[in-house]
Amino acid sequence: MRISELSARSQVPIPTIKYYLREGLLPQGEQTSATRAVYDEDHLRRLRLIRALIEVGRLPVAAIRKVVAAVQDEDLPVHHMLGTAHYALAPDVEPDADETAWREARDRARTLTGDLGWSINPDAPALDELAQSLLTLDRLGMATDPEAVLPYARAAHALAEHELAGVPFEGPRDAAVEHLVIGTVLYGRLFDVLRRLAQESESSRLLGPSRAADGHSV
Repeated sequence: MRISELSARSQVPIPTIKYYLREGLLPQGEQTSATRAVYDEDHLRRLRLIRALIEVGRLPVAAIRKVVAAVQDEDLPVHHMLGTAHYALAPDVEPDADETAWREARDRARTLTGDLGWSINPDAPALDELAQSLLTLDRLGMATDPEAVLPYARAAHALAEHELAGVPFEGPRDAAVEHLVIGTVLYGRLFDVLRRLAQESESSRLLGPSRAADGHSV
């Protein structure tokens, strides 16, 4: 297909496609003349991945380049390829100003995941997120002992099993990463919404519906 058809089918403007080509995010098409190239379904699939990384994952070009490089490296195991995408999605977490408290929280995060039997890279950025969450909860006087945390861990593990079962590992590598990114971000939001709705329902069951001043049930 010509670039105009690629643009129409992907709904990505031609100037944007040319930008992705210049940045090396999208492979060059097959040259049919000095000024013309043709593209195929692989290019269409790569554009879908790039759009998912930008529009859903909100990733900068530098991060997308790393993910695309992992996708293109056929020698890189799929687990590591997916890990590259997962790590790219992680927000930057600055170590706490209290270095001792931060180290202790980081150690607790590693111990928690280790006790659960999870296989986690020690450098996984999500460990920093977990450490920061534990530290913040501690400072707010909230429980962070295993009894308080394990229900969340068990729910997370059950969801991870469900989500990874749906990743198309046998298909193109682009498709697997696209599925992971969209699922991680959007189903993560879906889960948060459902939890809040469930909390409202459980509150109603335990306390009985009441009516706030604005007329809404709480």
